[in-house]
Amino acid sequence: MIAAPPGVRVYLACGATDMRRGMAGLAMQVQQILSQDPFGGGVFAFRGKRGCLIKVLWHDGIGLWVLWS
Repeated sequence: MIAAPPGVRVYLACGATDMRRGMAGLAMQVQQILSQDPFGGGVFAFRGKRGCLIKVLWHDGIGLWVLWS
């Protein structure tokens, strides 16, 4: 199990996101649309158009993770 550190901020992107985007595309969306730093340690969650897919972008201090379900 991957656990986020205590006090981590979680950001939920409102609206639908193109789920074909990978790590670089989601990081760019965090910077341009949410005006946040994707490498700042926050957790960013995106949902697909139909709502059946969720992608999470997280920088753990070592590398950038993309998790989806």
